[in-house]
Amino acid sequence: MKPAPSPDNPLLSLVINILLPVLILIKGARFLDPQPLLALALCFPLVYGVQDYIRRRHKNYVSLMGVVHVLLTGSLAILKLNGIWFAIKDASLPLILGVLVLGSAWTLNPAAKLLFCNPHVLNMALIDERLSQYNKGTEFSASLKRTTLWLSLSFFFSAVANFFLAYRIFEAIDPALSQDETMRILNTQIAHMAWVGTLVIALPLMVFSSILIYVFLKRLSRLVDVPIDALMKT
Repeated sequence: MKPAPSPDNPLLSLVINILLPVLILIKGARFLDPQPLLALALCFPLVYGVQDYIRRRHKNYVSLMGVVHVLLTGSLAILKLNGIWFAIKDASLPLILGVLVLGSAWTLNPAAKLLFCNPHVLNMALIDERLSQYNKGTEFSASLKRTTLWLSLSFFFSAVANFFLAYRIFEAIDPALSQDETMRILNTQIAHMAWVGTLVIALPLMVFSSILIYVFLKRLSRLVDVPIDALMKT
């Protein structure tokens, strides 16, 4: 059997999708014109998202939305749109994800099951056996639904926070400025949004998600009467 792809490295993802593009936008102006500079910065998250989807061979909605996010950013820049359009763009993607996650709560595969019940991480054979043995399938499904609802709230919070943050950062650019000056200002705003968005929104959401995973595993541990560490696949 073909070995399963290794799990995504959060630190590597942060560096490629956030740190490198921001550094390119800030430090590359002395070497490249604004438009090719923006294209170069966008290449990193775009290529990362595409290869991640191809390598894992399954529907990774987060990676796909990341690619869409990059394409929208580039399109808005090329069309010379700014201000409120970037605020709408930064709010729309987590909003769409939130709606998808929320809707999945009433399906056979809620988002919490897809994200947290990874057979490469959890010993799902043991978990399924214990759920059947103790007749806890209904309670497990309720736990997945509850966790999925909380997960959707995190995306809705991100959408609102992204909108107001982007609305403040992406100020209208004077149309009388030259194309190069306009692109330099826009690149600076994109870089600023990336840094501030990571600190103010992404990091708190990572903490919230970590807590949510722990609570889910603790509840699952009680349902199947197995310690959390024994739930992990070795």
